[in-house]
Amino acid sequence: MTKTDNLTNASQRAQPGGSHFIGGTYVEDTMGEEILSLYPATQEVIARVHSATPAIITKAVASARTGFAIWRSMAPAERSRVLRKAADLMRERNRELSELETLDTGKPLQETLVADAASGAEALEYFASVAATSNGEHIDLGGSYALTKREPLGICLGIGAWNYPIQIAAWKAAPALAAGNAMIFKPSEVTCLSALKLAEIFREAGLPDGVFNVVQAYREAAASLVSHPEIAKVSLTGSVPTGMKVAEKAASQLKHMSLELGGKSPIVIFEDSDIDNAVAAAMNANFYSTGQICSNGTRVFVHSSIKDEFLKRLKERTEKILIGDPLNEDTQLGPLVSKAQLEKVMDYIAIGQSEGAVLYAGGGRPQVAGLGRGLFVEPTIFTEVKDDMRIACEEIFGPVMCVLDFDDEADVIRRANNTEFGLAAAVFTKDIQRAYRVIDQLEAGTCWINNYNLTPVEMPFGGFKNSGIGRENGQWALDQYSQVKSIYVEMGDVEAGW
Repeated sequence: MTKTDNLTNASQRAQPGGSHFIGGTYVEDTMGEEILSLYPATQEVIARVHSATPAIITKAVASARTGFAIWRSMAPAERSRVLRKAADLMRERNRELSELETLDTGKPLQETLVADAASGAEALEYFASVAATSNGEHIDLGGSYALTKREPLGICLGIGAWNYPIQIAAWKAAPALAAGNAMIFKPSEVTCLSALKLAEIFREAGLPDGVFNVVQAYREAAASLVSHPEIAKVSLTGSVPTGMKVAEKAASQLKHMSLELGGKSPIVIFEDSDIDNAVAAAMNANFYSTGQICSNGTRVFVHSSIKDEFLKRLKERTEKILIGDPLNEDTQLGPLVSKAQLEKVMDYIAIGQSEGAVLYAGGGRPQVAGLGRGLFVEPTIFTEVKDDMRIACEEIFGPVMCVLDFDDEADVIRRANNTEFGLAAAVFTKDIQRAYRVIDQLEAGTCWINNYNLTPVEMPFGGFKNSGIGRENGQWALDQYSQVKSIYVEMGDVEAGW
């Protein structure tokens, strides 16, 4: 099958039945501003939807209110069965969902087949088991006693990012629904399609109408959702500036919130590290998803005694990365998601050179046969990077790695922590005592020893400082979508002082 056939067949399936999914069905309102989904490898339009009007928002909230009343009253085991069925359906349709995600994001099919819908299915399956086993407690007070029970918050608003659209939708929906809430999910306007497929799957799995709704929205409509008085909780994945604006709006009404924001994460590679493993992890931490991952380890601190060998092996492997058509399963690196992101990344590459960093590899715009309009950037490595350079301080969100060297443990810890961010960090060493000692001092919410960017659903994921509030995944996530009710039970008489 040719490249054109791949695109034609996939894009024919991309146009949804409507812009929004509300109350168990597609809903359209063409009065809203048009949103285009573009295939980043060609800039072709693969689908058109419309931003929500006030009428759509009103309809979505009413639908969620109705769905919530039904869903919260169902037994946890019933909710568990629905989530498990949805996970099974996601796995059955993994190919279809992965192709759609590739069209919407430009990420290689080689990647989306294993990392996107599959990860979403894992989250649904995990929280299905959590839903069935989550209980309150009995507190013995010596005759009388107290009970606690977990209750849902109500209608939760999930706001997704464009780098992992269906994964983020599932990561937010799974704990929210497991706890008995309803959700309105707003995808990024850059990647608007796969959340609608998730809504279809939920309905087929038996989720009551209105429990999971998808609303497309540009900034103004999204802001009205955040401010809506019936929204009990807001969960955002996005940039730090967006997170601050959402937090301000949510806090003004004392809404629950969780924010998974940006990062400029350090990887610290000591002299006793396995160099090949460290190189592989640094590449995964900078070039996977074309570098468009919030937790990426974009500041790679390498001990000066092994820096030359590390760089040599890193360059050899980087130059072998296959850039090409994302729908070809041999492709290892696809385009950036949008023209705006491309311009941002290329600007940072120019800034790095102007600041005096050495462009050690990449930095250009590769020409891919038949994809002349594709938003491709070579995987890029800067060396001789100083801590105060903009490329070392600011989140680039593209395939750009900064390599810095160090000699002293205490000094590299200080430098690694010298950032407004605190999403992730890693240490590479064969000395497990040193590994724990350094990890304990790194100011980051998600850390790895001798690996990078593995995010099993059982492990909480999130950051410190400006990288966010709260956590995705793990048992801890359920706490953020529920509230505890305490009940005192008197077994004796009531005494009064008068």
